[in-house]
Amino acid sequence: MNKYDSSHHRLISSEHLEYCLAPLKQFQDIAFTVPDGACDTHAHVVANDMKSYPMVENRSYTPHPATESDYLNMLDQTQMTRGVLVQISVYGTDNRYMLEVLSRHPDRLRGIAVVDADISENELLKMHELGVRGLRINVLFGGGIGFDAMERLAAKIKPLGWHMQFLMNAADIPELMPRLKKLPVIGVVDHMGHTPVASGLESPAMQGLTHLMQENGWWVKLSGAYRISEHFPDFQDVNAWAKKLYMTAPKQCVWGSDWPHVSLTQMPDTGALLNQFPNWLVHPQDIEQVLVKNPQQLYGFAELY
Repeated sequence: MNKYDSSHHRLISSEHLEYCLAPLKQFQDIAFTVPDGACDTHAHVVANDMKSYPMVENRSYTPHPATESDYLNMLDQTQMTRGVLVQISVYGTDNRYMLEVLSRHPDRLRGIAVVDADISENELLKMHELGVRGLRINVLFGGGIGFDAMERLAAKIKPLGWHMQFLMNAADIPELMPRLKKLPVIGVVDHMGHTPVASGLESPAMQGLTHLMQENGWWVKLSGAYRISEHFPDFQDVNAWAKKLYMTAPKQCVWGSDWPHVSLTQMPDTGALLNQFPNWLVHPQDIEQVLVKNPQQLYGFAELY
C-alpha cells in the first residue's frame, strides 16, 4: 500500500510495479546569467533496457527511464557546462550504466559510485579513470550502502583523493558525530541534510551540519529543496536554511538539480529550481563560486581560466 508523506512530497511504496513520476521535458527559462563552466553536481541516469540493467529487488521506487540523451538535454536546457552523475539507488552496486555514460564524456562529466566494502583497489582505479571521484553512503532508500561500510570504504578511497557522499537525515548527525569526524576523507551531504526545514535553523540537524562544515571541512549540496520543504512548488521556506549553509562555508557548497526528481508525487520544474538558487546567496559573484569554482575543486575538473 502506498503512503504519502506530505512534508517531503515523497511517494513511499512497498510495491515496485508502480512507477514514480517522469521528469518534465521542457523547463522554465533560466532567469540569470549562468557562467561558463557551471556544473550540476547531482543527477541520475536510468537506462531504457531493464533486462540489461536490472533494478534491485529491495529498491524503494521504480523510476521511468532517464537516459543519457535525456540527461544531456537537461544539462543543455539549464546551461550547465558540466555535470556529476550519482549512482541511482535502484541499481544498487551495479554502476555499469553510469560508468558507460561517463566514459563517453570524460571532460564534461564526473561520477559518484556505490560499491560494496570488499571492492578491490583495481576496481576503484578503473572507476577513477572513468571519472568517478567519490562514493555514496545511502541510508534513506533501498539499494544503498549504509554506515557499517563507511570506515572501510573511506580508507580505500583516501589514496585516490575521493570524498564520501551521504544521503542521510542530518538529524542523525549528532549521534554519528564521533564516527563522522574520524573519517580520513571529506564528507559531502546531499540535499542540504535531507531533513525538514521546519525543524528550524537552531535544530540539532543544522548544528551538526554547520559543525562538520566549519570544523571538519565537509561540504553540502544545495539541492533537493522539494525534499525538505512544505511549500511546493516555490519552496520559499528553504531560502533561510540554504542561505545559512552557504554563509557557513561559501567555498564548500555546490548546487545540484537532483534530476530526474525520483520518488515524488509532484514533479518540480528543473529550470525553476535553478532560478531559485541565487536567492540562497549574498552577492552576484557567489553564483560563479558555487556553480563553477567549487565543483571544479571538488570533482577535479580542468580549470577553464
